[in-house]
Amino acid sequence: MAVTSATVREICVDAKRASRSLAQLDTGAKDAALLALADALVERTPEILEANARDLEAGREAGLSPALTDRLRLDAARIAAMADGVRQVAALPDPVGEVTDGRRLPNGLDVRKVRVPLGVVGVVYEARPNVTIDAAALCLKSGNAIILRGSSSAAHSNAVLASIAASVAPPNAIQYLGGGREELAELATQEGLVDLVIPRGGEGLKAALRAVATVPVIYAASGNCHVFVDASADLERAVDVVVNAKVQRPGVCNAAETLLVHADVADAFLPVAAAALRERGVQLRGDERARGIVGEMVPATDEDWDTEFLALVLAVGVVDSLEDAIDHVNAHGSGHSEAILTRDTAAARAFQRAVDAAVVYVNASTRFTDGGEFGMGAEIGNSTQKLHARGPIGLRELCTTKYLVEGDGHVRA
Repeated sequence: MAVTSATVREICVDAKRASRSLAQLDTGAKDAALLALADALVERTPEILEANARDLEAGREAGLSPALTDRLRLDAARIAAMADGVRQVAALPDPVGEVTDGRRLPNGLDVRKVRVPLGVVGVVYEARPNVTIDAAALCLKSGNAIILRGSSSAAHSNAVLASIAASVAPPNAIQYLGGGREELAELATQEGLVDLVIPRGGEGLKAALRAVATVPVIYAASGNCHVFVDASADLERAVDVVVNAKVQRPGVCNAAETLLVHADVADAFLPVAAAALRERGVQLRGDERARGIVGEMVPATDEDWDTEFLALVLAVGVVDSLEDAIDHVNAHGSGHSEAILTRDTAAARAFQRAVDAAVVYVNASTRFTDGGEFGMGAEIGNSTQKLHARGPIGLRELCTTKYLVEGDGHVRA
């Protein structure tokens, strides 16, 4: 792993060299390293927890919010889950070398389109130390070298986790970059050495990268997610889904931030849903029509509809139609995860077709948008972009393609 005395460029040069060796590793070697990583995480749990305790104490002194503290906190169960995630990545098919298209041309040339590693991936992330392991595991399996750059709030946790990951990988394949915004800017401008940067954090981080990046960037986006309760919804089940989407873990990007309810069922649904949400500590901010049904709501502001609260706060609105719900979601959503609760197949299909988001749910919580839940083992983030990768960024999203063409002395006429 990189030491603090190495310059950013030296780290990138070493990573590029390592990426060429990684691209040629067979699946067995990569999987053996991943299984060793999983075992090491379990064995070194006390060391990880000690480092995390130092970060949590620093966070308390700095007044870190409850949502960010939850993202930062590790315990034995979360470390065990990280190890399980690494084992799941090891068990997945190796994407490198996978043939995505192939044919023999009329002239006799054999053409195959195959997946290959991107090369060197920089992952920049805030607060969540589990990203260190998820990202390292995915890059190792997909044959990419990785440069990790975590936030200062998780500095001790990230350093220990990165050192554990680096100890099972080929030299310089997994490196950890410290420093501040200057080092981040330098990483994002290493053309010819860094093939992709993935930021996973708030709008400030993304803005900082947009201002300087000259290498390709996939933005792991924030999540202003909606749940729409349609006129035909099973209202009892809808309450359970809404509560899960908001409450199960409110400080993450796939938690619901806005509830929309069709006017035809608002009188029946909102009092029951509001009681269930309030019982769990959720503050409701409603539009005028919602507050006319449940009077204890705080008035929603224009800003609330565009806010990722990452807390026990939920904006609530009443709409007259499916079309109005779709218009609201497309106007205010971040393109992350959106859900409709309905028993009307036509309404479900219309919502799926019209809503512009990476993941669209019918009768399910937005909380399922996750690489592990999608059977991808882990993820580096969730992309809301439309080029190269959209949705959870897993093994295949960390690959590009090349064409392999074989002939027999062919020349073009």
